[in-house]
Amino acid sequence: MTSAPSRSVAVVTLGCARNEVDSEELAGRLASEGWTLVDDAADADVAVVNTCGFVEQAKKDSVDALLEANDLKDTGRTQAVVAVGCLAERYGNQLAEQLPEADAVLGFDSYQNMSSHLTAVLAGHKPEAHVPGDRRKLLPISPAKRQDGAAGLALPGHGAAPVTSQPADVEVASPVSTPRVIRARLDGRPWAPLKIASGCDRRCAFCAIPAFRGAFLSRRPSDVLTEARWLGEHDVKEVFLVSENSTSYGKDLGDLRLLDTMLPELVAVDGIERVRVSYLQPAEIRPDLLDVMANTPGIAPYFDISFQHASGPLLRTMRRFGDRESFLGLLDDVRRRVPNAGIRSNVIVGFPGESEKDLDELEQFLVAARLDVVGVFGYSDEDGTEAETYSDKLPQDEIDARLEHFRTLNEELNLQRAEERIGERLEVLIEATESDDEDDPEAAVRHVGRAGQQGPDVDGMTYVEAPDGRELRVGDIVEVEVVATEGIDLVGELR
Repeated sequence: MTSAPSRSVAVVTLGCARNEVDSEELAGRLASEGWTLVDDAADADVAVVNTCGFVEQAKKDSVDALLEANDLKDTGRTQAVVAVGCLAERYGNQLAEQLPEADAVLGFDSYQNMSSHLTAVLAGHKPEAHVPGDRRKLLPISPAKRQDGAAGLALPGHGAAPVTSQPADVEVASPVSTPRVIRARLDGRPWAPLKIASGCDRRCAFCAIPAFRGAFLSRRPSDVLTEARWLGEHDVKEVFLVSENSTSYGKDLGDLRLLDTMLPELVAVDGIERVRVSYLQPAEIRPDLLDVMANTPGIAPYFDISFQHASGPLLRTMRRFGDRESFLGLLDDVRRRVPNAGIRSNVIVGFPGESEKDLDELEQFLVAARLDVVGVFGYSDEDGTEAETYSDKLPQDEIDARLEHFRTLNEELNLQRAEERIGERLEVLIEATESDDEDDPEAAVRHVGRAGQQGPDVDGMTYVEAPDGRELRVGDIVEVEVVATEGIDLVGELR
C-alpha cells in the first residue's frame, strides 16, 4: 500500500488580528488532514492568502500579495495560489474574473473543507469561485435566537466542526463532550489573538464589514476558555481578545455582562499572565465593564475605543452616537479608574458633508483627549454602504489635505503623550532581543516588548535596558521605569 504524497501549505495573512485567528484555525484544519505547514510560500505546494477587504489600501495589498505568490510558481516550489479571507468573501467570483492568477477564490463556507479544495486545485480542478451574499441574512434578526440558528454556519475563528486526527501542534481536547480546539500556531510570539465573537449588528454608514462578516454572534465562554488554556499550554503569555465589537459580547447569550465574568476566568488560566481587550464601542461601554477591567489583576490597562469622529451631528450622519463632550467624559471615567491607561482610537476625516465646524470639534477633542495612538483615515466609498449613496461628497484633494493635517497633528500629540510617560512604571512583555552588532556576541543587547498600554503591531514598542546584566527571555513580563522615548516608542530600565 502506497502512502499519500506529502503536501505542504503556507498560510499568508493580511489585515487584522481577527484574520490571524482565522489563519491559525485554517492551519489547524489543514494540519489535521495531513498537510505540512511551512512558513515561506516559496517552500509550499500551495500558498493560501488570507486577504483583507476592509478599505481600499488593504484590498490593494491583498491583490499584491496574491500576485507575489503567483510569481513563485516560476521560481519556487509553489504550484497553486488560493485566495481566502474577507476580500474573497466580499467579492468572490468578481475577484476571480479580475485576478485569473488565483487558482481558486474561496469564501468562508469553504473553510471546513479546505483540504479537499486544495487537493482538487493541485489535481488541476479549479473549484467554482465563491458567489458573495449578505451574510447578515444567515442568522435570525433577534440576537436571542442566533445561537440555535448558527448550527452549520461557517464562523471563521470559532473552531466549529471536528478535526480528523491530532498532529503535534493541534489539540483535540477530551473527553469528546468538551469543547475542541482547532488551531495551529503560525509564529513563536508570546502573545496571541483569541476571537470572542464574529460579525456586527451596528449599521455605520461607512462600513461594509457586517455584510460580509455577518450578524453579531458570541462564542460561548466555555469555547473561549478552552482555547485560552490551549494557548497557555503553547507558550502564550498574553491573549488579545478580538471581535468586531467586544462590548456586545454576550447579548445573544442572554447576558451582556458575560465579558465581565469571563475576564477574571481568563486571567486565572495556567500560563496566561495578561489579557488584553480590543475594540470597544463608546456607546456600549458600561461602568461595570470598566470596573472589572480596572480592578482585575492581569487585565492590561488598555482601552481600544472606536470614536471615529467627535462632532455630534457628523456622527449621526455616520449612524453613530456620541460627541466631543460625552467622549471626553468617558475618557475621564477610564482614567479615574486607571490613571496610566493606554488609550487608542481611529478617526475618519473627509466624510461626506464634513464641515469646518465638524473639523474644529474633532481637533479640540484630539487635543484634549491625550490619546496614546490615533489611526487617521481619509474617507473613501465602500461598495454597498449607505455613505456610498450620499451626495455631498468632498473632492479627493480636500480629503487628502484634511488627512495630512490630522495625521501631522496626531503625530505631534502622540509624541507628547509618549513623553508624558517618562517616569511611569509599566509592565512589559518581552517579545524579542536586538543587538548592536549581530556578528559580535559581546555587542550590547536590548530587549523589545510591549507595555500593557501598548497594543500589538500598531501602538509602539518599549525597549528594555538591563544594565545589571540580568538575562531576559521572550515571554517574561517585567516592570520598567520609562526613562526616554524614541518617537512613540518608550525606553525603560528594569526595576
